[in-house]
Amino acid sequence: MGNKPLIGLTCRWEEERDWYYLSSDYTRAVAAAGGIPVQIPLIPAITQEVAARLDAVVLCGSPSDVDPARYGQPRHPEVKMVHPDRDETDSQVLQQAFREHKPILGICFGMQSLNVFLQGTLIQHIPQFVPAAIEHKDRQARHPVYLEPGSRLAEWSAIPQPLRVNSTHHQCVERPGQGLQVVAHAPDGVIEAVEGKLPEHFVLGVQWHPERIWEQEPLSARLFRELVEAASAWRKVYRSQTEPELRSQATRT
Repeated sequence: MGNKPLIGLTCRWEEERDWYYLSSDYTRAVAAAGGIPVQIPLIPAITQEVAARLDAVVLCGSPSDVDPARYGQPRHPEVKMVHPDRDETDSQVLQQAFREHKPILGICFGMQSLNVFLQGTLIQHIPQFVPAAIEHKDRQARHPVYLEPGSRLAEWSAIPQPLRVNSTHHQCVERPGQGLQVVAHAPDGVIEAVEGKLPEHFVLGVQWHPERIWEQEPLSARLFRELVEAASAWRKVYRSQTEPELRSQATRT
């Protein structure tokens, strides 16, 4: 199967044409970091079987919002679209990844999905609920992000703070999920990144889109390199544990 780790990426969905798709930005970023990108279709019935073959997962962005029912809130009028198959696909991917301690990276919607999976909550519409909110939804916008000292992100950053990142979202983390710690904020207080508290398990979510700016912004590029390195390490441990059993099965048959 080769030595490069398989990195799963959850697809997006276009309602009008009813197709699954994914921007090439994601796959190029993973490939440049040394991984093999594998798209995960939004078919919950087969998701865990697909995820079981992967060495790490990326929960990608989405034009939909996480269904507020998943975190016990009524739906805000600005929540224009939810996609049950995307929500459930993410849930199934995360169940498998946490069960086997596979590396996880959540991007934008994916960070929000990760947070809800871990029983956190979301702010459903930033302009209404965040006082003096800066622009977060304009794809062309850039804004500062301040990293928490001692966090992985702060250790990986090669430039003085603050970062300047892109932004395409109208929701954000409200209450962090179980096992997550907040490690970055925008100037208006919006949570921009979370990390898992267990040092032996790579779990990271960022609210910006590193796949779009990794060729210009060093920390965004490093996120993908660190993910692939963690996936490679996971793969080596997994293969050392399973290959003797597989060889034994082959001998018996």
